[in-house]
Amino acid sequence: MQKRILNTLTSEEERVILHKGTEAPGTGEYEHFTRDGVYLCRHCNAPLYDSKDKFDAHCGWPAFDDEIPEAIQKTTDADGQRIEITCASCGAHLGHVFLGEQLTEKNTRHCVNSLSMRFIPREQTSKEDQNIVLGGGCFWCLDASYRMIEGVLKTEVGYAGGTSPNPTYEKVCTGNTHHAEVVRITYDPRKVSFSDILTVFFAVHDPTTPDRQGNDVGTQYRSAVFYSTWAQKEEAEKFILKISQEKIFSAPIITEVLPLVQFFPAEEYHQDYYAKNPSQGYCQVIINPKLKKLREHYSQLLR
Repeated sequence: MQKRILNTLTSEEERVILHKGTEAPGTGEYEHFTRDGVYLCRHCNAPLYDSKDKFDAHCGWPAFDDEIPEAIQKTTDADGQRIEITCASCGAHLGHVFLGEQLTEKNTRHCVNSLSMRFIPREQTSKEDQNIVLGGGCFWCLDASYRMIEGVLKTEVGYAGGTSPNPTYEKVCTGNTHHAEVVRITYDPRKVSFSDILTVFFAVHDPTTPDRQGNDVGTQYRSAVFYSTWAQKEEAEKFILKISQEKIFSAPIITEVLPLVQFFPAEEYHQDYYAKNPSQGYCQVIINPKLKKLREHYSQLLR
């Protein structure tokens, strides 16, 4: 089971999510939002609503006439008049549900605060770069590996998945921020598929060791896929299921598949570290064997 990390909230988000407040009508970013995708809990990232169930209720807040199964907890308010809806995973306050208004065929309106949710698009639009953020041990290794792949346009190492708003390498190394060392990969899907990106990912790190890659130990070295679209989430989960069934690894795969909340670029001296320090001991002993494996077994994917 993946660890559930609660996201850091602003004071206004805390007022709504933790203290059961309500944002002013007509002010929420998702009231008239129509993009196809999935709405997650802003506090814990659990999926709450699918955009196909969203409708314009002209009430001042986002409205849905259905929920993702088992995502929502419903409780009668203390005054006995309304039904509060909360995230079933973490208890975050979402809003209220109203029945019998005849606004849709389902005759239900979930009236939800925009501040309680985070939107993940179903797909990236054709005008957007294709990006994925991956964590698989020391980010120097992943960065060097993907710089070899045909179709990869850019890589940038950084931090993701934690709770600190301003992570630094020193802070992340303590394990207290819960950030993972990651690489953000920008790629051309006409030249390299997302499946190929995942193939390289699982080839150059061990996805079966919790919070560890070889002698590198700590939560910052955990295996994780941080998705930016729902399609990436579904494909990553299918890929992991496939290689698990094929028993590619002798132990269970523990890779986390999580939404990307925020990516923080690492310090400049970490960027393209292998090219800058090819003779450094870590590069010789740890990174070189990974690159050799790519050349020997995945030459069709290389530049």
